[in-house]
Amino acid sequence: MSKTARVYKIEMLIRNRGHVSFQEMRDELEVSAATLKRDLEYLRDQLGAPIEYSRMDGGYGFGAGYRGQEKHELPGLWFSERELYSLLMAHQMLSELGSEGVISRHLAPLLDRIHGLLAPGEADAKGLLKRIKIISPAKRPVPTQFFEMVGEALLKRQRLHLRYLTRGRATVSERDVSPQRLVHYRNTWYLDAWCHSRNQVLRFALDAIETATTLDIKAKEISLKQIQAEMDGGFGIFAGEKRQWATLVFQEKAAQWVSREEWHAEQQGAWLNDGSYELKIPFVHETEIVMDILRHGNQVKVLAPASLIAEVAKQLAEAAALYQ
Repeated sequence: MSKTARVYKIEMLIRNRGHVSFQEMRDELEVSAATLKRDLEYLRDQLGAPIEYSRMDGGYGFGAGYRGQEKHELPGLWFSERELYSLLMAHQMLSELGSEGVISRHLAPLLDRIHGLLAPGEADAKGLLKRIKIISPAKRPVPTQFFEMVGEALLKRQRLHLRYLTRGRATVSERDVSPQRLVHYRNTWYLDAWCHSRNQVLRFALDAIETATTLDIKAKEISLKQIQAEMDGGFGIFAGEKRQWATLVFQEKAAQWVSREEWHAEQQGAWLNDGSYELKIPFVHETEIVMDILRHGNQVKVLAPASLIAEVAKQLAEAAALYQ
């Protein structure tokens, strides 16, 4: 049993029984007297547990610090060693999502706490983090001040005033929004928010924000169910209610990969007799689905709808013309 597991068990024994004798703990943990003494010292000195020995009760229990008005808890000791290592890996993954290290910086206290709970001599936690790498191609960083401002407004339920660049139309607009949900998609961040200028829920790319100001006005509340209904039905980042269904057939080579991919939560896939793979997915805007179709080159054919067939054919013809 590792030191982290032993410390966890000591804390639970005392919490459940009130007082536990030294010998009872040795029997439960199957350790030497010297090891148990070191574990008790670690609990008291490193983790601040108010463990005291009571001659009257003949065992160890939590003292006044635990019984007082500010009941002492041992944060982190609700986690087993395996769970602590899982938290380390989750920390590393979340850190990679942060723009300019924003999330990493805010998670630093949690990381320090986990390192403190993993006793010396156990697997090197810092070494573990070095063995996890997340590659984020075509990442679009979000300026730190905007990421933190949006996150704070989202949590405090406050409105924001944005100066926002709409890239597709190359226009800049000023608008007040009520933040509803942060979305991480394809290596950048988006904000789902109620736009008070358009009176509807819109999706804003955080890296397209030119200026932002927090307003001292409560955000308009929109139910999460409504947000999901309006924003999650389409393919990729494009939202909307008027959906169409695309039918794609992938040749045998590409099918080995595509058959294991999730393009959309409602997708329908089936293997065909010739070894190809048919995929049906909903979409509301052709832009992004065309991009994903084109990356498969001659390994995919669009069967429906007619408008999507025409757009893919047009894009392929224009691309071929570049090399003539």
